[in-house]
Amino acid sequence: MTEYEFTVIIEKDEDGRYIAVCPALQGCYTEGTSINEVSKLMKDAIHLHVEDRIACEEPFYQEVDTMKIKISV
Repeated sequence: MTEYEFTVIIEKDEDGRYIAVCPALQGCYTEGTSINEVSKLMKDAIHLHVEDRIACEEPFYQEVDTMKIKISV
């Protein structure tokens, strides 16, 4: 079994719901009412997404690095 690690971005929308997105896996996102819920749902979504790509022999990219960029406007 191979282990993979992905970055997930969690944001809170204007209605108070949490949105989670995995930038490395196009179309892999979910939402929930708490950080704990959205984290669990995202883990499941990533697992299913990667399983499906492997089964279909579709490539997916592994992250090399992440960074935060601060700007002033």
